[in-house]
Amino acid sequence: MFKPNFKYTDKIVKNLINITESKVIILNTPLIPKWEVDLKKEAILRSAHFSTAIEGNSLTFNQVNDLADGKNVIAQNKDKQEVLNYLSTLRRIPEFSKNTFNLEILLEIHKSLTKNTLEYFEHEGSLRNQPVYVVGSGGKIVFTPPKTEDVLFLINEFFDWLNSINFDDINPVIVAGLAHYELVRIHPFIDGNGRTARVLATLILYKSGFDINRFFALDDYYDMNCKDYYNALQTVDPNTLDLTKWLEYFTEGIVFNIESFKDKVIGLNKNVKILKEKDQIDLDERQIAIIEKISDVGKITNMDIREMFSISDVTARKESAKLEKLGIIERKGKGRNVHYILI
Repeated sequence: MFKPNFKYTDKIVKNLINITESKVIILNTPLIPKWEVDLKKEAILRSAHFSTAIEGNSLTFNQVNDLADGKNVIAQNKDKQEVLNYLSTLRRIPEFSKNTFNLEILLEIHKSLTKNTLEYFEHEGSLRNQPVYVVGSGGKIVFTPPKTEDVLFLINEFFDWLNSINFDDINPVIVAGLAHYELVRIHPFIDGNGRTARVLATLILYKSGFDINRFFALDDYYDMNCKDYYNALQTVDPNTLDLTKWLEYFTEGIVFNIESFKDKVIGLNKNVKILKEKDQIDLDERQIAIIEKISDVGKITNMDIREMFSISDVTARKESAKLEKLGIIERKGKGRNVHYILI
């Protein structure tokens, strides 16, 4: 059976502690329902953008957002299809999580990710039937994956281990990092191995209950410096398969992403009393937009509200009065200097 080789260094342990502390803060910070939906959507968009960008996709984040909203985007069809495939695949994570980890699920993930993007459609959702090589800059071969005839055995061996572990005994972040590397190492497909590995890592975090709310995007850290990402993958000795350095890098990336998300959640929620006993106050979209504006710039005036929604001064004052009555905003200043801040 597959047996991972790594050590818990001070760096890995520190990263895991930071991840746990940030996760607790996030899960215990109350959010207005609309913000929660928006944050989940943003995480999926960021994952789709950065995971495809790592491999040369030309779409910007704004273009990915427009594409997700069904808008027309001027770009190569292959680039658009890759992003649409990634978005579709991420939305299927809850569906994939209902089953044990197995070859069938892996092939379906790959097929979903590569639909209408590979040179030969028969490679979509199929294990490779020929040798492949990882080529670096200058056309130099930097990694030779296992033999083609060993791929099926190695995949099944890894999934046997993955299905046997207890997430109470091994941190799911470590498991996700191990899965990410092992799939890249085996390189079971002609193309799309990196994307499939990153989706598998995301699936593990969801299935283990680590990211059940689906808030975390893992891929932007890798895209920030692709060279570091590929260098980290190559720190593993092909003979010993010691994954310690890779896991230091992988957990560092999780820390970066989860702390960034934590800061965003705290910023959105800062000084906003949105709970009444144990139930969230039901705010409409206009009221939420007002609160978000104050959270961004620190204050708002009735003129700002009027301009935001193209409404009359009377209607703008009614909106601010509602939020005052709910105890969410507070009036400051007099006359022309009247403005509102979050309580």
